[in-house]
Amino acid sequence: MEKQVALSAVDELMNTYCKSCPVKKQLRAEKGKLYAHKFCITECSIGMKIKELGKQLS
Repeated sequence: MEKQVALSAVDELMNTYCKSCPVKKQLRAEKGKLYAHKFCITECSIGMKIKELGKQLS
């Protein structure tokens, strides 16, 4: 059941913050998808929270 809660939290965070993130959109346009993805995982507070929740799923 804990994994289901974590998955719901990840989905909610992504729908709330990541879908319409102007920083992600700008980075993708200027530097590419890989750079934007790396930024989201290592520097964005929401991305780091998603990463921590993802660790609970494995």
